[in-house]
Amino acid sequence: MSYPTYYESFDYPGMLRDYPLGETLLERFARISPEALRELQEQRFLAVVERAWQVPFYRRLWGEAGIEPGDILGLDDIVRLPVYSKTDIMRSVEEHPPLGDFSGLESVPPEDRPPLVFHTTSGTTGTPQPLIFGAKSREVQSLLVARAYRFMGLPPAATVQSCYGHGMINGGHYIREAVTRYTNALFLSAGTGLETRSVQQVKLMHTFGSNVLVGFADYIKKLADVAREEGLLPGRDLNVDMIIGHLGMETRERLSESWGGAELFDWYGVGDTGCIAAEGPDHRGLYVWEDAHYLELLDLDTNEPVADGERGNMVVTCLYKDDVYPIIRFNTCDVSEVIVDEEPALLPFRRVRGFLGRSDNMVKLRGINIYPHGIGPMLTNTPGFLGEYYCRVYRDESGREEMVVIAEAGPDADAAVFGEVLRRGVGIEVAVELVGAGKTAEVTELDRRQKPIRLLDER
Repeated sequence: MSYPTYYESFDYPGMLRDYPLGETLLERFARISPEALRELQEQRFLAVVERAWQVPFYRRLWGEAGIEPGDILGLDDIVRLPVYSKTDIMRSVEEHPPLGDFSGLESVPPEDRPPLVFHTTSGTTGTPQPLIFGAKSREVQSLLVARAYRFMGLPPAATVQSCYGHGMINGGHYIREAVTRYTNALFLSAGTGLETRSVQQVKLMHTFGSNVLVGFADYIKKLADVAREEGLLPGRDLNVDMIIGHLGMETRERLSESWGGAELFDWYGVGDTGCIAAEGPDHRGLYVWEDAHYLELLDLDTNEPVADGERGNMVVTCLYKDDVYPIIRFNTCDVSEVIVDEEPALLPFRRVRGFLGRSDNMVKLRGINIYPHGIGPMLTNTPGFLGEYYCRVYRDESGREEMVVIAEAGPDADAAVFGEVLRRGVGIEVAVELVGAGKTAEVTELDRRQKPIRLLDER
């Protein structure tokens, strides 16, 4: 039986030309006009729309909204298309098990099916979601991560240690693909604390001279504490120059200091879309890869566009996914805002502030929106706070929603002080319960998950 191998199944040299990285990225886009960028986006958008019409999921979604083939003539028409989220994807999986009908592979005979990459999400917000990638879209996704790393200033021949999870989870695998295929770094796929114990992780850093750490901020911060417990002092025994990860709302100064002054870089993406935006060496926000993504920020309730500088859900259209699982107006349910300033930037792409909370686990108490991921940064400088916490939301006997913050703290910490800090930060009084070091780990699963759990919802 004859079918193409992975790299034969698409135009790989053409992909490298279409999605530049390194110095070629700046040469191609540093002076691109708004009109030329829009034209490029239009061309790629229409190719994705054409592919989406061949996918049952989109035919159903758009048909229910009264959209017919030929109605969408360009990006100006994108607002006519319905927004969808993981809820819709999981409904597709439930109705068309086990993979759903959003990949567009249902009618392809086995002998004609192209090479695929299959993973799942981590299941942070529920049941793990199937993730299916065609060879082209998988390589663009990996390349965009490497583009981000090289844009940030990844040192030549760096030793990159990754704390992203592997197994069925997508994260660690495509980070490995990005680094090994599109940089010249030595890559250590240490994984989470469940895959490689935290003590062993810091020993790997010491043995192989890891100078770049990549992963989620919470666990990377924990590794600094473990290193000190093992007698390895960051900045002396462990010389980490860069930390590249999902910093979100974490306090950057504290994380940098814990690793001896390492330079921090943030980036944003989700399993479905890959890398959407990345911080540059100017540290002036996250540059959206606008040649690869069309990003909208929409009101949390109405799905109407918000003004630049206002917070909204990040809704993304992947301009490169015209092979398997097209993504058009996918609501990540992650909140951010577009940065507004007049200063010159390295690239004429829009910039966002990165992750500012999730709208689907936002807690509304007495008219105030509370994002559990924002609680830790509020407490960072509170005397005695050890850095770990979670929020428990429940209904009292009267049915009113209440929240208590369970935070790890030293023996001299004062819950009343914690409560006052949160009252000022949140805007209302929030109950606080202080516990000893390590006592939140059973709920947060910090050692076992890429992203620790910050909300225990008992409503």
